[in-house]
Amino acid sequence: MRRILLIGNPNVGKSVIFSHLTGVDVISSNYPGTTVEFVKGYLKIKNETYEVIDLPGIYSLEPTTKAEEVAIKILEETLDSKKLYVVVNILDATNLERNLNLTLQLIKKRLPIILVLNFCDEIKHRGISIDYDKLQKILDVPLVFSCARSGEGIKDLITKLNTSKISNFDFNLEKKWDKIGDIITQVQKITHKHHTFADIISEISIHPFFGLIIAFIVLVLSSLATRFIAESLISYILDPLFNNLYLVFLENIFLNFPKIIRDIFLGKDPQPMASFGILTTGVYIPIVVVLPYILSFYFILSILEDIGYLPRLAVMLDNFLHKLGVHGYTSVAILLGFGCKVPALLATRILETKREKFIAAVLVLMIAPCMPQTAMIISLVSPYGIKYVFLIFLIIFLNAIFISFLLNNFIMKGEIPELFLEIPPYRMIHLKTLTKKVYIRIKEFFFDAVPLIFLGIVIINIFELFSLDRLITSSFGKIFMPILGLPYEVSSIVVLGFLRKDVSIALLKPFGLDINQVIVASVFMVLYLPCVSTFFILLKEHSIKTTLKIISLMFFVGVLLGFIVRNIISLKILTWF
Repeated sequence: MRRILLIGNPNVGKSVIFSHLTGVDVISSNYPGTTVEFVKGYLKIKNETYEVIDLPGIYSLEPTTKAEEVAIKILEETLDSKKLYVVVNILDATNLERNLNLTLQLIKKRLPIILVLNFCDEIKHRGISIDYDKLQKILDVPLVFSCARSGEGIKDLITKLNTSKISNFDFNLEKKWDKIGDIITQVQKITHKHHTFADIISEISIHPFFGLIIAFIVLVLSSLATRFIAESLISYILDPLFNNLYLVFLENIFLNFPKIIRDIFLGKDPQPMASFGILTTGVYIPIVVVLPYILSFYFILSILEDIGYLPRLAVMLDNFLHKLGVHGYTSVAILLGFGCKVPALLATRILETKREKFIAAVLVLMIAPCMPQTAMIISLVSPYGIKYVFLIFLIIFLNAIFISFLLNNFIMKGEIPELFLEIPPYRMIHLKTLTKKVYIRIKEFFFDAVPLIFLGIVIINIFELFSLDRLITSSFGKIFMPILGLPYEVSSIVVLGFLRKDVSIALLKPFGLDINQVIVASVFMVLYLPCVSTFFILLKEHSIKTTLKIISLMFFVGVLLGFIVRNIISLKILTWF
């Protein structure tokens, strides 16, 4: 099978071209020994099938990041395997000079190459003209110009796949920038162009002051939009379908089955979240609870990504996040974590070191409740006064900042990789591309996360059937409830909190807690453990040892912070609030 390697700088449209070539039926894999992903799919032309690999974006064949190391290893493995292959080098036509650095390095390795000059629709708006024929003649390789978002040029690329060639263009690699400058002089002309509205917005969004204001507004609006979309899907579509159709269907099927079988598949109580049935709660959590938030978050995230705002957000938050032990890329994971911790932890794959991933996971898990928890806290606490809602979130937020600061500066000292990030121009959203991207990410969720969530439900179901959950809660209650100043009975919702933390917070209401106890309980329930789906994603992304360290830290901080808040309350300091 012939292999096609898509290679180029970040943000040159590789993934869009990949989706045009392969459709949406793709395979996403971690490179062995890393959490850096590459994506592959298949292209069939007549009777021949091509394996298409979308390599991580790189600037040079001299790697400086894990992603670049993976891309170059895949390239080298392809060369060593003696497979038939073609290298499709994708360039950004609006930034030709920088992109040619990688192109000349590929040519020097004498690889069979096809060049794809992308964003050719944008250069005319920037006052740029490129002599394509002359560039192709100088570099001595086939060249295709394209607008990947609309699909222009893709058919031409497919027809030229068998015309790739090893270039005879000769140059001194040590003087490549001189050669690049000479090429640019011959093939590119730039005319004067006035600033457009998009240019003005681009400059404002990375301004040291106004950029932070815009970042805050974007984060707030993104969170609100995510919550609105997700809760609408749950309330008006998924919940009614589950309860009125799916659940009725299950009850009719298992009506005459022995009780033990019913308890395993439907739970002791078939209502979702009332028990731990494999086919009830096991389906309800990933499909009705988690999926809507992941779908809405990936939709919003893909919009921010496609218009070009995410790199700006990373740059604006980089200085602050550096003080906590991570760099600006973590802002994407934090943004996801406001909706659901599962995709947030998956997003930390882009970070380079184990230390940074550990701190990022702690920050994501502690900095704020997920959207369902947020909704339950607001519902539970707002009758006492909205100021207490803000107080709970402030306590949780400041705690996460403090813990991350301690980890970075005192417990897990180490260097933080600098953020070298290209800021692309703002671009219009292409709906078809956006839809494909969301589909691929949701598909990854179903293959990566859903089986682990389902496994967790099965384990907890076994615990419930053999009454092991009662043993856990009773032991927990005797030890920790007095420390937190909460009634012993509250311990009964601890296991449920592991399964679904927003429901456990909602179940605090029947205990008749006063506002002080509600504050302590809410803070503790957010921090003490991740939910079952998050736990299994932690196991997937980290070693068992690292996962246990993160969970132990969360539990210790949850108990300690609950104890501290309880004692501050007893001193009546919070009455000033």
